[in-house]
Amino acid sequence: MSMTPTPTPAYSIHMRVRMVNRPGTLGRLAVAIGEVGANITGLEGFVVKTSHLTDDLVVYCGSEAHQRQVRAAIEALDGVEILEWNDRTFRMHEGGKIEVSGTSPLVDMDDLAMAYTPGVARVCMEIAENEESSHDFTIRRNTVAIVSDGTAVLGLGDIGPHAAMPVMEGKAMLFKHFGGVDAFPLCVDTKSPDEIVDLVTKVAPTFGGINLEDIAAPGAFEIEERLIEALDIPVFHDDQHGTAIVAVAALHNALRLVGKRHEDLKVVVAGVGAAGVAVSKMLMAAGVRNIIGVDRQGAVHTGREDLNASKQWFAGNTNPNRLAGTITDVIAGADAFVGLAGPNLLTVEDVRSMTDDPIVFAMANPNPEIRPELIADIAAVIATGRSDFPNQINNVLAFPGVFRGAFDARARRITENMKSAAAAAIAGVVGDDLAPDYIVPSAFDERVAPAVSAAVAQAARQDGVCRP
Repeated sequence: MSMTPTPTPAYSIHMRVRMVNRPGTLGRLAVAIGEVGANITGLEGFVVKTSHLTDDLVVYCGSEAHQRQVRAAIEALDGVEILEWNDRTFRMHEGGKIEVSGTSPLVDMDDLAMAYTPGVARVCMEIAENEESSHDFTIRRNTVAIVSDGTAVLGLGDIGPHAAMPVMEGKAMLFKHFGGVDAFPLCVDTKSPDEIVDLVTKVAPTFGGINLEDIAAPGAFEIEERLIEALDIPVFHDDQHGTAIVAVAALHNALRLVGKRHEDLKVVVAGVGAAGVAVSKMLMAAGVRNIIGVDRQGAVHTGREDLNASKQWFAGNTNPNRLAGTITDVIAGADAFVGLAGPNLLTVEDVRSMTDDPIVFAMANPNPEIRPELIADIAAVIATGRSDFPNQINNVLAFPGVFRGAFDARARRITENMKSAAAAAIAGVVGDDLAPDYIVPSAFDERVAPAVSAAVAQAARQDGVCRP
């Protein structure tokens, strides 16, 4: 059965309409929009001009096809004319979403003499004599490079570096807003791990940290490992570790609700790429012993001969009973499902076959592995990667605070202890307010980034990875 997509800000429309000034016209407009499943979220006031009135509306739709359906419903109304029609998401992206601005005043010759020649030479020579001071006297102190080749973007896949830029710009916005960290996107036109490592190594003197983003596995693993070895600044592949941190925090609180322990769980992970492997590693570190990963060819186990190096490691450390087959074949009796793959991979019957009080994390973006409303009466806890459903497992809960804490501690790298500390901090923010629809805090909870950064900084100092 087809369903009208859930209206969301991602497909919202701003429109200006001209209506005849007759009683009931605005009401007919509202009814027409509602009857096709869209949601009016803003009436920006109307202006009456004799025989007509003009009104601005914001309407949430569920897809581009849904937008067209809404427009057709409005155009079918007698006495209503659409004057303007703008997709709010595309309008937000016009000209890009970030800019560079100065942090020091530049209003007279005194300022110029210090910010640029001749005064700047003094600072240059200080850094030439003591390279470490570049972390004090340049943007390295607080700046991250967001590096991507565009091979594994969101739920979109290999769309290339040009198309990846809007995501990386958005990431930079999140770094600044939530963590006070300056970030700049570097989308590179190569898929070669050697070339990416070489490029990032060469530009590293500009940055205090490297955030790898939307790079497909297995190349992502090699790139991260080699950069960690080559550089003395934090390197963090957010698709792996940011996702893992938040998923582990969410599962910790979900288990508190259903009264289960990590060591007793059977967990099925859909998607054994960068995120799936990292989440599984952190779950194992937390005590989970029975994890079954599933990729496009089915369950990952040691009997398969088509596995790359990372999946070979995964097979050797998971699936202790060597289960084989599809998700449907292996999910029976599972306590938790973690989806990091793609839309509509899980069925209602799959969830019914899980154990009592099943936990379902359908995290694929933009469309989850199963629609939450289909299993609301079956699953004890449901989480997704979307902001328009409860329990959004969103990396923004992790990466701004992780880098803020790393910078505050002057850390040279990100350790496993720092990641675990971040997960515990996120889970702890929820506290006694824990509920089935509240296992992770909101991305806009102002307590999150300070809690994460403090925990990460403390862990970095404990691990002895900080520069003087």
